[in-house]
Amino acid sequence: MSVAWLGLVPFAAYVLLFLAVPTILAVGSGFFTDDGAFTWTNVTALADPVVLNTFANSAGLSLLTAVVGAVAGALVCYALLGMNPQGAVRSSVDAAAGVLAQFGGVMLAFAFIATVGAQGVMTLFLQDAFGLNIYENGMWLYEVPGLIMPYIYFQVPLMVITFMPALAALKPQWTEANLTLGGTRASFWLRIGIPVLAPSFLASLLLLFANAFSSYATAAALASQGSQIVPLQIRAALTSETVLGRENLAGALALGMIVVVGIVMALYSLVQRRAARWQS
Repeated sequence: MSVAWLGLVPFAAYVLLFLAVPTILAVGSGFFTDDGAFTWTNVTALADPVVLNTFANSAGLSLLTAVVGAVAGALVCYALLGMNPQGAVRSSVDAAAGVLAQFGGVMLAFAFIATVGAQGVMTLFLQDAFGLNIYENGMWLYEVPGLIMPYIYFQVPLMVITFMPALAALKPQWTEANLTLGGTRASFWLRIGIPVLAPSFLASLLLLFANAFSSYATAAALASQGSQIVPLQIRAALTSETVLGRENLAGALALGMIVVVGIVMALYSLVQRRAARWQS
């Protein structure tokens, strides 16, 4: 039995070196000054109105994109439910979802700049064909509102990946029993389908929230100026000349992010445990 545990050594080493140690160093730095003296100054900065507003922006952006991504992804899953799991359409959508869920960073930012940027294809088309200037009120693509579409872009396929197994696990016998007892399709979803799928949907929603809240690369590529969300504020604390000498503030901000994501993932674990009861 002890020999079997040796198979976990590579994974444990990976988690230790690339997750645990960086997390400890990042969070620990928030409690020390550059001279190595212990301080609460960096942590108390989390109560600063500017920092709180940044956390509110991150939470609002994450919640909005998570809800939209979850609803849209659930509708895609429902559309796929009646298709052959081994068919070309279902296989293509599954493959595309796996790829697009990981498509982000500079590549995704460039795709949106080329499409809906100031000189983007769609921007110029709407302006030439309909006289519509989508940037009449400012260049919102490079601010927090401009992050909504890119985030939804990878949230929807992530929802398809996480929610499709739960939807596919609905037992055909439940539908037959509902019809036998005189039920309709609407009554099946209202009394059986939605209540059964609710924990899985909520778990996926929490996962999407955590995914958006911790995303950095796409936001960093689009919003090169300013620190409207927490990951960008951490970057500013480390690199900006205007906050020189407050690099350890990044550790405190990382601590705040870890607390938020930790709470969300704890809720995800509890909800997922309940959802697994009927899937087993």
